[in-house]
Amino acid sequence: MTAYQETNAVAGSTQEAMKVKYTAKTHTLGGRRGGVSRSDDGRLDVKFSAPGVAGTGTNPEQLFAAGWSACFISAMGLVASKMKVKLPPDVAIDVEIDLCNSGDVYFLQARFNVSLPGLEREVAQAIVDATHEATCAYSNATRGNIDVTLNVV
Repeated sequence: MTAYQETNAVAGSTQEAMKVKYTAKTHTLGGRRGGVSRSDDGRLDVKFSAPGVAGTGTNPEQLFAAGWSACFISAMGLVASKMKVKLPPDVAIDVEIDLCNSGDVYFLQARFNVSLPGLEREVAQAIVDATHEATCAYSNATRGNIDVTLNVV
């Protein structure tokens, strides 16, 4: 298999070439205890602190929750549009990311509480499920690696 074929197989199609839409670039020093991370464009400049420990800064799990939920909301817009449904202006997601361990193995799990006020529950659930199953880049990247619970609230 050629590199081109492998790229297309990953993208799920042998007909269309994968297109890189954006590349995020960061430089990180240190870790979750007192580290910092900055993006090459200067838009992101964060300090890290460990979860549950006093100090300034955020932690990687909070950043992951924020990024995944923002991506998920945008992806729900794409799914809703294809379904000819208008998303409510006050769509919101509360995401909880758990940092877990079993012995020396660390892993994540996630819970999404999705609010789509004004939509029938069945329609809202269909949008959430389709978004998670195929459209959201974070959901696709984590599939099979993170247990995810989706709740329409």
